[in-house]
Amino acid sequence: MFNKMKKISLLFFSSIILLCYVLPTQVFAFGPSSNTIYQGIDVSGYQGNINFREVKEAGIDIVYIKSSEGSNYIDSHFERNYEQARANGLEIGFYHYVTARTEEQARRQAQFFVSVISGKVADCKLAMDFESFGSLSKEEINRIGLVFLQTVEQLSGKEVILYSNAYTANNIWRGELTNYPLWVAQYGVNEPQNNGTWDSWAGWQYTDMGEVNGISTYVDRNRFTEAVLLDDTATVPPVEQPENPDQGEGEGGNEQPTTNTMEITIQWGDTLSELAIQYHTTVAELVRLNDIQNPNLIYAGETLIVPSANEQTGQSQVYTVKRGDTLSEIAMKYGTTVQAIAQDNNISNVNLIYPGQRLVIRDTCRYDCGHRIYTVKPGDSLWTIARRYNTTIANIVRLNRIQNPRLIYPGQIFRI
Repeated sequence: MFNKMKKISLLFFSSIILLCYVLPTQVFAFGPSSNTIYQGIDVSGYQGNINFREVKEAGIDIVYIKSSEGSNYIDSHFERNYEQARANGLEIGFYHYVTARTEEQARRQAQFFVSVISGKVADCKLAMDFESFGSLSKEEINRIGLVFLQTVEQLSGKEVILYSNAYTANNIWRGELTNYPLWVAQYGVNEPQNNGTWDSWAGWQYTDMGEVNGISTYVDRNRFTEAVLLDDTATVPPVEQPENPDQGEGEGGNEQPTTNTMEITIQWGDTLSELAIQYHTTVAELVRLNDIQNPNLIYAGETLIVPSANEQTGQSQVYTVKRGDTLSEIAMKYGTTVQAIAQDNNISNVNLIYPGQRLVIRDTCRYDCGHRIYTVKPGDSLWTIARRYNTTIANIVRLNRIQNPRLIYPGQIFRI
C-alpha cells in the first residue's frame, strides 16, 4: 500500500513538474494592451475634405493623419486635416509611408517626416507605415525599419509605433523592432490573430471599408488602446528637411533640384510628360530647370535641360498607337496599367486614343517591383480583390490612383 501511494505521489509531482516546463512554451494570449479602448480612424488626401466636427460627433476619439511619404512628398490634405482635427478636439497622431531601400534612405525619410510635422502637436506616438518591400530581404527590411524608427525617436524626442498587417507582423518583423508597440491591420476577424511575437496590440485596424459621418469615402477604422498615447504632447521640435532627398520616391509634389544635368534638343512631337519619363524625372522638375511658363507648349529644335545619364535609373519606351488599339490592350501587353499610361501621357479620356499617337510606356518595376497585374472580372469589387490577394482597398487605390473605389469595370487592369 505504501509503495502504491508513493508511486501515485511521484506521478502527481512529476505531472506538476512537466506542466511547469510545458506551460511557458504555449502560445500566449494576444489582446489589447489596456482595458480602455478608443475609436479611431486614419486618413490621407484620399478621403478629400473631411468634416471633422461630424467625425467627432460620430464618436471618433483618435485620428492618425498621413503627413508624408518617401523623402519629398507631403500629403495633399495634411495641413487641412491637422488644423481641422485639432480644432474639433480629436487626439492626433501622424504616420509616414516609408519607401526606403537602404538604411541611408531610411534616415533621410525619417528626417523628412519629422521636418514635416515640426511645430505640430502630436497626442499619439509617431507611426511608421512600411509595407511595400520590393526585393528586400527580411534582414534588410528589419534594418531599414529599425533605422527609421530610431531616427524619428532621436530627432523628434517622441515615442514611436509600428504599423503592420498581420502577415508581416508574423513573418517579417524580428529583433529590436518587436520592442515597439504594434498597430496591427487585420480585417474580417473578431480579434487580431496571435502572431507569436507581440503579446498585445496598441492599435487594431479592423477594416478599410469603414463609413463615418463627415467622410464621403471609405475610411480605415481602428480601435486604439492607451498605449498609443504620448505622455509628452509638447510640439514636435524644428528639424530641417534633408538636403538630398531620394529621387523618384513618394506620390509627387515637392520635388527637389537635380544636381547633374545635360542639354537635349526637343524633337517634333515631344511632350514634357514624355521627356520626363524618358529621363526619369518629373514635369515639375523640367519646368523648374528650364523656367518654362507653359508646360503644354514646347518647340521642336529648342534645347531642354534634363538630368544627366548618371542620375537616371529604370527604363521606358515609346509606343505608337495602331488602328484598333485600346489602352487596356496596350497596358496588358507591357505589364502595366491603364491608369499609369494615362497619367504618364496626360490622357484625360482613357477611351479616346488615336492611330499615330505616341505613348510613353514606363517600366513600372522602377516603382512597384513585386506587384502583380490583375484584370478585373465581372462581379469583382475592390473588396473581393483585396481579400483575394491579402492586401487592402487603400493600397489598390493608391497604387492605381483610383478616383472612385465604388466604380470599377471588367477588363480594367490593376497593380496588386
